[in-house]
Amino acid sequence: MRIVYRAENIIDAHLVRNVLEGAGIPAHVGGEYLTGAMGELPVMGLVSVLVAEHDWPAASRLAAEIDAELSERRSATDFDSDPLADPA
Repeated sequence: MRIVYRAENIIDAHLVRNVLEGAGIPAHVGGEYLTGAMGELPVMGLVSVLVAEHDWPAASRLAAEIDAELSERRSATDFDSDPLADPA
């Protein structure tokens, strides 16, 4: 198996896995249980999505598309704004 996507979190990993499997590419999320050992600390690079070597070229294209969309959505979301502030 080969890593096709290094996830920022478990949710992103499962999103990528679900899209890949929907496209007929079997995928596995690895390392998802390692994040529990870290408690509340943010960890990066522990969770990844793996596919068979022969599926990697197609899977990497799909994973790159998903990653681009996730990055775009993250940058469009303003987490610094106060949701309770008066917009006026």
